[in-house]
Amino acid sequence: MSCLQTIQDYGLRSVGYGQRLLPKEDFTLCEQFVLIGSGMIWNVYFGFFALIAGFFLATAVALGKASSTTWIRKTAEWFVLIFRGSPLFIQFFFAYFAFLSLKGVSSFFDPFTAAWLGALIVLFLNTSAYTGEIFFGALRSIPKGDVEAADAYGFSGMPRFRKIVWPTMLRLAWPAYTNEAIFLFHATTLVFFTGFPAWQQRGDALYYANYFADKTFNPFVPYPILAMYFIMMTLVIVGIFGLISRHLNKHLPQEARMTKRPRMNLIR
Repeated sequence: MSCLQTIQDYGLRSVGYGQRLLPKEDFTLCEQFVLIGSGMIWNVYFGFFALIAGFFLATAVALGKASSTTWIRKTAEWFVLIFRGSPLFIQFFFAYFAFLSLKGVSSFFDPFTAAWLGALIVLFLNTSAYTGEIFFGALRSIPKGDVEAADAYGFSGMPRFRKIVWPTMLRLAWPAYTNEAIFLFHATTLVFFTGFPAWQQRGDALYYANYFADKTFNPFVPYPILAMYFIMMTLVIVGIFGLISRHLNKHLPQEARMTKRPRMNLIR
C-alpha cells in the first residue's frame, strides 16, 4: 500500500471516515505517522474548545475571587481548590461514573458519557480553575495608579472594567496563560486512558501511539512521532499567543514589548 493510499484510508479514521479496521501487522512508518496524526484531531478538538470556553469562565472565577460578597468569593475559591487540588486523571474518572449514574436517571445525559462531551466538560472546568487563578493574580497586580487614573477620567463600573481593568489584567496574565494553554493541550492525552471509552477504536494521538507500541513491542518509533506532533502544536500555540501578546502590548515601546514574550515552563 502506498503512503498516499494510507493517508486516504486512515487520515480521518479517528473521526469515523476511512478504513474501519486498524492495520494488524507489517506496520509501516507511514501508517504510524498518519494514524497518530489522525488522532491529533481529537487533541486539537478537546484543547481548542476547552480553552475558548474556559477563558470566559476563568474571567468570572477571577472576578468572583476578588468579590467583596462572601458567598461569591467562597464559591470561586472552592471551585479553584477542587479542580487545582485534585489530579486531572481522577477528575476524568469521577466525572465519567457520575455521568454514567445520571444516564440511568434520564436519557438526556447519554451524550455526557461520550468523550466528545463528557471529557470536554472536565477539561473545560480544569483549565478554568487554573486560568482563573492566573487571572486573579494578574487582577491583584494591576497598578493602583491605573485604576485611579480611570476614576479621574470618569470611568466607573463596566466601562472601567472593559477599557482599563480587563485589558491590563490580560497583558499581565498572558505569558502564564500561554503556558496553561500548552499544558491543556498536553493534558488531552489523558482522555482515552480514563473511563471515557474510545468508540470503535477512534481515539486520540496517544491512543494510536500506544496501539503501535503494544503491537510492535517497540515504543521508540510511535512515541517520538507523538512527541513531534505535540512539539509542532506547541510551536503553533506559542506563535498564535505571541501575536495576541504583541496586539495587547502594541501601545508599549518596542523595548518593553520584548519583556512580555511568552515563555514556556517545563513543569506545571
